[in-house]
Amino acid sequence: MAEELIISISGMRGIIGENLSPSIASEYASAFGSYIKRKSKSSERLRVCIGRDSRPSGEMIESAVASGLCAVGIDVVLLGIVTTPCVGIMIRELGCAGGIVITASHNPIPYNGIKLLLDDGIAPPLDTAAEIKQSYFDKDFDLTASIDCGHIKTDTTTDSIHIEKVKKICNVASIRDRKLKVVLDSVNGAGGRIGKDMLEQLGCEVVGMNLEQTGIFAHTPEPTKENLVTLCEKVKEVGADIGFAQDPDADRLAIVDSKGNYIGEEFTLALAAKLVFSRSKGKAAANLSTSRMIDVLAKENDSEVIRTPVGEANVAGAMVENGCVIGGEGNGGVIDLRVGPVRDSLVAMALVLDLIAEYGKSLEEIVEDIPTFIMQKDKLRVDKDKIAVVLEKAKEIFTDASVDTRDGYRFDFSDGWIHLRGSNTEPIMRIIAEADNPDSLEKYMQQARDICDSVLAS
Repeated sequence: MAEELIISISGMRGIIGENLSPSIASEYASAFGSYIKRKSKSSERLRVCIGRDSRPSGEMIESAVASGLCAVGIDVVLLGIVTTPCVGIMIRELGCAGGIVITASHNPIPYNGIKLLLDDGIAPPLDTAAEIKQSYFDKDFDLTASIDCGHIKTDTTTDSIHIEKVKKICNVASIRDRKLKVVLDSVNGAGGRIGKDMLEQLGCEVVGMNLEQTGIFAHTPEPTKENLVTLCEKVKEVGADIGFAQDPDADRLAIVDSKGNYIGEEFTLALAAKLVFSRSKGKAAANLSTSRMIDVLAKENDSEVIRTPVGEANVAGAMVENGCVIGGEGNGGVIDLRVGPVRDSLVAMALVLDLIAEYGKSLEEIVEDIPTFIMQKDKLRVDKDKIAVVLEKAKEIFTDASVDTRDGYRFDFSDGWIHLRGSNTEPIMRIIAEADNPDSLEKYMQQARDICDSVLAS
């Protein structure tokens, strides 16, 4: 059975040739363009910048999106193959009314997607995303006459602007003095060119893996342990100080230590926060599925962590509202508002390298100093109509827990927590748990699996 096209707070995502076509992409862009025109108070023609990851279908969807924007009188600036955070930066740099990223993030090659960003560089909040979605379904577009159609131009300054902004938030001289050797795996996505360039400007010796922006991913693109075996081997083989793995649109980062051990995605935010907290006083923001490591680090610095529903827009919105000095998600996404309100692997790399330089220790020594918990992530294919049943069943089982219902259900116990939620970008249910000890973790995970099995069998 064909998968359903997903439209959520994270934008639109589907499979090329199955449920995501040029006509659909064009109409979704027209809905977005119509929305920003109606909300704008400017009398001047509006502009939207478009960036894309390296997927083979990217040019096709980019053309369709550009045409949908032009059809409603929006001018378009094409940025080419760039990272998702690059688009967030260029919106503000170019004075655009919004931005669109053509990407399916960590999903395999058959997928592509359309991620929307507003004029502040942040993805639309839930009510705005719902309004744009309804406009798309109603075909409620502000189409213009020929003379008022939008125009298209290109801009090639994105990489240099992004790198300069990142360099301003770290101690470049200190990092250069360490002369670190870094293995970078960009999985043939958008991050290879700019990632290598930035690392070299920070004085690193870069050993590249899959830097070519072909969109033919050398391995399964999600930067998880099982997909990064070759990176771990390469770090040991070349005697590198650290290994970095980006996802296809380079908003997420996973880390490998000098011994070839997968440190993982959860440590990315924790390591970045450790450096920022050492230099700045202020709050942090993280989603409900993110490890408690950041809470421990915040407490050590007389700070606190504001928890939000999953989704970059939710975290970024909380950061802006509360003046947070750092934020992100446990999937390897770090947000630093000094650069932009989007998860950014370049920010994450720079802050982690700065941390190593600051402490004068190896990555593994720094990791040992961070209190850790045991975490497990799982996902099950669950029909959308059964997800609510699973959640209510879990509430009946986990009676001794406090419950947060803002995004699925998160159950907090004295020795850990478990979060059950439907994905915004895939037809699956995610199960994420963290505990103080292996026995508690296994107990919570097994209870969750049993609940899902019972519902799916009914």
